Amino acid sequence: MRQRLFGFPNPVNETSARLVATGALLQALAFLVFRQWWLLVPLAYGFLARVLSGPRFSPLGQFVTRVLTPRVHTEHRFVAGPPKRFAQGVGLGFSGGALVAWALGAHSVSYALISFLAIAATLEAVFAFCLGCAVFNRLMRLGIIPADVCAECNDLSRRLVGASS
Repeated sequence: MRQRLFGFPNPVNETSARLVATGALLQALAFLVFRQWWLLVPLAYGFLARVLSGPRFSPLGQFVTRVLTPRVHTEHRFVAGPPKRFAQGVGLGFSGGALVAWALGAHSVSYALISFLAIAATLEAVFAFCLGCAVFNRLMRLGIIPADVCAECNDLSRRLVGASS
């Protein structure tokens, strides 16, 4: 499958998504422990790169998809791309917001935003629960995100068939 320069993969390997979440969690924890603003830069950049193009321009995404995921010997599950892209956008909002808050001297806001990001990343990495994907799904149900953005997300029967095989 050929990917456009700024395209996002669809479907997404959930193993890779969980490993990227683990990397984001480690970066968030490093910021919370060391409290150095510059640690927010690679975190926010990674989310920006993944929103724009999936793993293509993300060093963490490249490491995960090229090095780690091939070494994980399990049956890989593939999930819809649009909710994962939305989740990366939420991560960008939190990490970018933390960077801006730090620049404005609101360090406590930075710590709070990154703490929330760490919680969401932990849910994805450890429990395979994508909080951003859950919000995406809710927004689709409310009609805020049009159904045609993710036909696979909107078609429950396809997901049930995929889950049973």
